Amino acid sequence: MYIRPMRQLGKFAIRRMLGKGASGIVYLALDTFSGDDVALKVLDPAVVAAEDFDKTHTKQFLNEASLAGRISHPHIASILEAAVEEEGGGYIAIEYVPGGDLAQFTASGGLLDVDDALEVAFKCCGALDYAFRQGIVHRDIKPANIMVSTGTNIKVVDFGAAWLQIGEQTESGIIGSPLYMSPEQIDGQPLTFASDMFSLGIVLYELFTGRRPFAGESVLELFEAIRSKDPALASALRPGISSDVDRILARMLSKSIADRYPNWAELALDLADAGRLHGHQQAVPDHEKYVALRKNAVLRRLDDAEIWELVHAGRWSRAAADSVLVREDEPGSSLFFLGSGSAKVLKQGRLLNVLQTGEYFGEMAYIKGGALPRQATAVAATDVVLAEFEPAALQKVSRNCQLRLVTALLHSLVDRLALSNERLARVLT
Repeated sequence: MYIRPMRQLGKFAIRRMLGKGASGIVYLALDTFSGDDVALKVLDPAVVAAEDFDKTHTKQFLNEASLAGRISHPHIASILEAAVEEEGGGYIAIEYVPGGDLAQFTASGGLLDVDDALEVAFKCCGALDYAFRQGIVHRDIKPANIMVSTGTNIKVVDFGAAWLQIGEQTESGIIGSPLYMSPEQIDGQPLTFASDMFSLGIVLYELFTGRRPFAGESVLELFEAIRSKDPALASALRPGISSDVDRILARMLSKSIADRYPNWAELALDLADAGRLHGHQQAVPDHEKYVALRKNAVLRRLDDAEIWELVHAGRWSRAAADSVLVREDEPGSSLFFLGSGSAKVLKQGRLLNVLQTGEYFGEMAYIKGGALPRQATAVAATDVVLAEFEPAALQKVSRNCQLRLVTALLHSLVDRLALSNERLARVLT
C-alpha cells in the first residue's frame, strides 16, 4: 500500500521520502522549531491494521520509540522525539545523517581504504560499547544500519530490533538480517554484545573485500555456513590487508562466544594498533586521537561522548624530535596534550621538567585566557603526537565537557602545587 506523504506532522514539515519499510515510510523532514533536518519514521495505521501485517514490526517501532532522549553518543544517531497514537499510528524523529549508509562501500571498485575501514570499525566499537552499557544489544548490525556523516564519521541507526535489558522481551522467532546474524542468534540463544561483534565482523570483512564471509544458495545453507564454515582470509582477497587484520576478523567471527573479544574495548584497541601499523605517518587518525585522550589520567572523569568531543575540537599534529612546541615569553592561550612521545620543559635554557605521553602543558595560559605570556619553552624530546586546544574550539563543545575538563585541570594543578610544597618543605628542613 502506498502512503501518501503529508505536508505537516506536528512540528515537522515533510520534505521528501527517504525510504519505505514494512510498517510505514521514512521521510526527510524539517523540525520547524529547531530548524534542523530529521529523519521521520511514520507508522501508518492503515498498514498496521491489515490482516497480513506482522505485529513484530509494531513492537520494533515501539522499541525504538522508547529510546527517545535516552541515547547520547557521537556515533549513534540520536532518537529525538517519538509519538504513538492509540489507533496504531505514530512517528519517530531521528537525527538525519546525510551521507548514505555503508552499503555504498561494499561493492568492488568502491571499497574504502584499509585505514578508513579500520577507522569506521573503531568508531562502531565505541557506539556499540556505549549501547551495551545502557543495556542494549542492537541485534541488526549491517551496512544499511551504519550511516555516514562525513569522512569516516559514522552513526549507528535503527534500534527497532534491539534487545533492551530495561524492558520486557516479548518477541518470538529470529530477529535481525540473516546475512549478518551470529551463530547464537540463528539458534535463538540469549544474546550479548558478542552477537553484535560477530555481525560487525561480517560488515568489516565486506568493507575490506567487497564480499561477505558466508554465503549459501538458500537461507538454510547460509545459516549452516555461519555455524560451521571458516571464511577465506581477507588478505587473500585484497592486496594490502595485513595479517593483523586477518587475526582481528578471525577472532570477531569465531563460532564460539568465548573465542571472541571479551569486551568492545579490547577489540577497539586491537583495531587501533592495526591502524597505526598500516596508517600513514603524518596523518593522525581519529582512533589514535581517541586512544591518546582516553588513556590520559587527567581526563578520566570525562565520558566516552565527551572524549570524542575533544577528539574533534583539537588540532592534531606530529612533530619531530627537537621541534619547539611553544616558546617562553610569547603570547598564547592554547592547552596542549602529548598524545605520544616526550617533551622537555625549559626556562631560560635550564631543564625544569620532562613531560611524557598523556601529560599536558599550557594550562595556565588557557585558564587565564592568554593574559599571561608563556612561562617556559617546550621542546619535543622524541617524535611526538600533539593535540592543541584553542579556547574558541573548546567553547564549542558541550557545557558538561567544558566543566569536566576545567575541573580536571584544576584538580591536577592542586596536586602539582601540593607536590611542590612537599619538595620545598624538604629543602627548607
